[in-house]
Amino acid sequence: MVIGLLLGASLLVLVDRCAVLYAEKRAEQTLQHKLGLAAAPEVDIHGFPFLTQLLGKHLDGVDVTIPDVAAGRVTLAEVRAEATDIRLVGDLPLPVDGARAAQVDGDVLLAFDDLNRELGGGSQVKFRVLDHQSVRAEGELPVAGRQVHIHALARIRRDGDRGVATSVSDMRLDVPGIATYRPGRPARLRLHPEAAERISRDKKKTRALLAVPSVARQLGVTPGAAEQALRDDERLSRITGRPGFTDRLKRANLVDLVADRPETLEAVGVDPVLARALVRLRAQDLSERVAFSFQLPKQAKGLRLRNVTVEREGIRADLTGSGLAVGDARKTAR
Repeated sequence: MVIGLLLGASLLVLVDRCAVLYAEKRAEQTLQHKLGLAAAPEVDIHGFPFLTQLLGKHLDGVDVTIPDVAAGRVTLAEVRAEATDIRLVGDLPLPVDGARAAQVDGDVLLAFDDLNRELGGGSQVKFRVLDHQSVRAEGELPVAGRQVHIHALARIRRDGDRGVATSVSDMRLDVPGIATYRPGRPARLRLHPEAAERISRDKKKTRALLAVPSVARQLGVTPGAAEQALRDDERLSRITGRPGFTDRLKRANLVDLVADRPETLEAVGVDPVLARALVRLRAQDLSERVAFSFQLPKQAKGLRLRNVTVEREGIRADLTGSGLAVGDARKTAR
């Protein structure tokens, strides 16, 4: 009798587990179809025994993990949710045509690996955590046939209760060893320290800059002194030998030379074609290259985002909702 009871109990457990596996598979297929998902989710039904829950048209809880969810320009690497107190709809015991969860909690992840692939493209931009609310974007951008280093800071914030927005700042484009361009108002084109050192030691290049009044003023040189330095090596040496001359040279804004005096840029070792291409890049267009704002898909009605933070693997936001219906349960909820 004991052996018979044990065998009977084992058989019931086996039937119950087979039923829950079948139900999880059907739920995965239904969610993929109803929500229009590119990949099938993973469904894990809580509780034992399952069959008594099914016959009662009520489940204690279900875990759902959905990979690769499209959210505009980017893809959410993972959406995880735990639904509790779930009422089933359908001609039970099978099939189940829909479900309505009293409460849903979880999180969504926008992974840096996906951002690197989807937003990088030809610019080869990489994203990494800076702090809990900021992301550092760094990489290379093709400009006028050259690879220019791009750097930017993106700060994140919750956009309403269904989206995440980013604001981009501290944008700069570096031409290694030559100059840095910062778009915006005002736009700034400044020499790298090594370039400023080279120019300060080269009489021809220094005179090319002093011949431009607006640049001479930034270098702290009066028009009269600049005029004398253009003809006299000793006068020029006095100017370049002053303490802080190289520092002022590094801080001088050369943007005006791009349109008005491209020959001066070429004389000091800055490619005027490259410089012209840099200053034509609008701050807004550059910001869009590294912006990763997103909204929850329309299919995820009833869900809201909370507590958006930056982690090592990406941007994560808590997910919450109530009364979430899937399938025919939506009709009964109306």
